[in-house]
Amino acid sequence: MKHEVISNNTKKMFAESLKRALTKKPLSKISVSEIVADCGVNRKTFYYHFENINDLLKWVLRQEAVDIVMELDNALDYEQSIRFVIDYIDKNEEIMKNIYSMGKNELRQFLYADFKDIITSIVENTQSSLRFAVPQDFKDFLINFHTEAIAGLLQEWIVDKSVRNKERTVQYLQLILHSSLVESLKSADNMLSV
Repeated sequence: MKHEVISNNTKKMFAESLKRALTKKPLSKISVSEIVADCGVNRKTFYYHFENINDLLKWVLRQEAVDIVMELDNALDYEQSIRFVIDYIDKNEEIMKNIYSMGKNELRQFLYADFKDIITSIVENTQSSLRFAVPQDFKDFLINFHTEAIAGLLQEWIVDKSVRNKERTVQYLQLILHSSLVESLKSADNMLSV
């Protein structure tokens, strides 16, 4: 087997161990020692692949959610992306709640970092498909604005079942993303282009 395949299999083994642990306790209570013992490897192997537990968690979320959403045609089908993310959170409810143990601000930063890539892709694809000329600083502002809003909504979705109405949430997010991005980029094209 090639080194890359072995390395990826080792990462997956650590990921499965972390997910099992997250079904039982908060992220803050999970140690590297526990993960390596569960996997039957030494600490050095873990640190070869990841800096710490949070780094492993980021890898898990990127593999299982963020990278998949990035491959979807976000510019044309916001609904598919939104549904995938919400379904992922619902399917992994206990894991997500135990990730929340990191704290409200930490979870928001965590979600923000990963979902910024998704929003960037949506903004770039929307701008490209509509052929608008928009200054980069405005696109950055738009990306940050929408990422912050979605990270907050996802955090609320994780911790408060009373806000969970999947169909309404998907409909509202799709409407807001489509209309606000198109109109914002259109206005920026007319008013801000240089």
